Amino acid sequence: MDGTGIFYRDWDDYKKGFGKPDKNYWLGNDIIHQLTANRNHELLIVIRDFDDTVRYARYGTFSVGSEKEKYKLNVTGYSGNAGDSLTFHNGSQFSTHDQDNDSDIKTCAVFYKGAWWYKNCLQSNLNAEYISGGTENSTADSYGVVWQSWRGYRYSLKSTVMMVR
Repeated sequence: MDGTGIFYRDWDDYKKGFGKPDKNYWLGNDIIHQLTANRNHELLIVIRDFDDTVRYARYGTFSVGSEKEKYKLNVTGYSGNAGDSLTFHNGSQFSTHDQDNDSDIKTCAVFYKGAWWYKNCLQSNLNAEYISGGTENSTADSYGVVWQSWRGYRYSLKSTVMMVR
């Protein structure tokens, strides 16, 4: 993700996937579920800030449930140098602006302009509104593409990549 695409999309777009693999891209929750359903997979997340500093988070166990399960996230076994901002979301269902599956009073996907495995609401938000420059926003609880354990809630990252193995 580098800001040239829009990730504030509906449930059906995230179900089917969108974008171009060499640009801004979401594989599709149905495909991610099919890939991760029958055996153990790892997840590697690579994040970059606007100083071009790169960090990573690796998870030894990763899977996504079916649509019937609202694409429930299963992720454990963190290692890396980015800090762990995804385990908080373990067990959460995927949410979009038109499908609120989080456990918060507000609709996190609408409030934070994204789509993610929101809980109440987030410690990470990689499918969010892209804010160039990484500028911190003192008036919002969380804004942009966030990995809380590294740059905090108010710093929007330059790019992110999620890879499944």
